[in-house]
Amino acid sequence: MSAELAVRGAVLAALKGDAALMDRLNGLFEFAPARASPPYAVLGECLGSDWGAKDVEGRELRLTISLHDAGETPGRLAPAMARIDPAVRSVADAGEGWRVVTARLVRSRVARAGGREQSGWQAVMDYRLRAVREG
Repeated sequence: MSAELAVRGAVLAALKGDAALMDRLNGLFEFAPARASPPYAVLGECLGSDWGAKDVEGRELRLTISLHDAGETPGRLAPAMARIDPAVRSVADAGEGWRVVTARLVRSRVARAGGREQSGWQAVMDYRLRAVREG
């Protein structure tokens, strides 16, 4: 299995395994849902590039996680954002022979969803994960 699929699956499992996070959400989706009731989270695309060495197969992955809320202010996003970071950083064994060696939040942003006042808020977190194949 590719590092992209293995690591993405491990991050999804870590997020779903955080009961406090899941209690705050109406759903955690793998891609933007056709219908969902806020608040919810979306595990977005995973981009991969080579990060290997002479005798080591490695991949650098960029993974996006977004939170969506219909509140008048973005304040309700903060507790969920605080739960996501430790969950992502906890991923070590991604399965299929892949081990995550670093996980870093490289960028985050909070903005009106769709740029319209009535559309709620969206928080987007971009992570860089580096993984090596073991065995």
